[in-house]
Amino acid sequence: MLVLGIDTSCDDTAAGVLRAPREILSNEVATQYDLHAAFGGVVPEIASRAHAERVTRVIERACDKAGVALGDLDAIAVTNRPGLVGSLMVGVAAAKSLALALDIPLVGVHHIEAHCTAAMAEHEDLDYPFLALVASGGHTALYHCREPNVVELLGQTIDDAAGECFDKVAVMLGLEQPGGPAVSRLAVDGNPKAVRFPRARVKDDPLGFSFSGVKTAVLYYLKGPGGKRDQPDRDDLDVSYGDVAASFEQAVVDVLVQRSLRAVEQTGVQDLVVGGGVAANRRLRADLHARAPEGVRVRFPSMGLCADNGAMIALRGAEMLAGGMTSELDLDVSATGEAAL
Repeated sequence: MLVLGIDTSCDDTAAGVLRAPREILSNEVATQYDLHAAFGGVVPEIASRAHAERVTRVIERACDKAGVALGDLDAIAVTNRPGLVGSLMVGVAAAKSLALALDIPLVGVHHIEAHCTAAMAEHEDLDYPFLALVASGGHTALYHCREPNVVELLGQTIDDAAGECFDKVAVMLGLEQPGGPAVSRLAVDGNPKAVRFPRARVKDDPLGFSFSGVKTAVLYYLKGPGGKRDQPDRDDLDVSYGDVAASFEQAVVDVLVQRSLRAVEQTGVQDLVVGGGVAANRRLRADLHARAPEGVRVRFPSMGLCADNGAMIALRGAEMLAGGMTSELDLDVSATGEAAL
């Protein structure tokens, strides 16, 4: 079965073709970094307009790369929640049109569910049950994925997502977007122990996350005591910007690793899967592998499957279709929605 996956949940227009159950044939993404760079974040109206201009071409590229024609497709999978409503509507409209024209099944996919299962495409022995850490620009949460359609939310952020903090700290440091890779590149030669930024704990929730405090701590550190500097000045700091970046990165990674390993202990699972854009972070990858208990397998997707992409939507869609789950042509979109694997 050939499944086309479409994702327009935020600012990446993505499409990929999968031969079920797990063989990725193509994975095409058109980014919008240049359109949003001047604003320090994603502008929803600009994002949805760009999706409308690009979605057809990205779908065509995905099919061409996979060596298939539209008529060869057996099903269409599309992200319909959560995300920016205007952006989601573009992808869902395209998916409905194709499903109707080709007379093939349509399935709406939860974006976070797809991040949970993305690593399955490259780890043939990965199967349920497993623990999933999803860390991205919009989400940071831990899920106990018991079966293909049974999931338990174990903990999530009560404020900022990890990826969002990377983007905002990048702005503070005068770096380009996307912020995560930019901060990590700057941190390579920095000292992660130069500044002791806070590792917040959520009261009465040992598996919860909170990142607004570390973001604010970086801002106050850069502005100096009493906020005397309107704009951070490298020359006024006791350490380099690289040290600041490395110390911030280590603080975020420490929290992600600590909560994840606590969840592993709590659930007793042997596979810890990491998904989302932050899964590409080199320090997170190194620390999780180094600190995981013996017998626990840490699974990361390749870099192309960490950020938002269409292949992971096709993968999760194929899994849903195998379980008899499909959507009608009145499929709606939602900015929110709990993952319900």
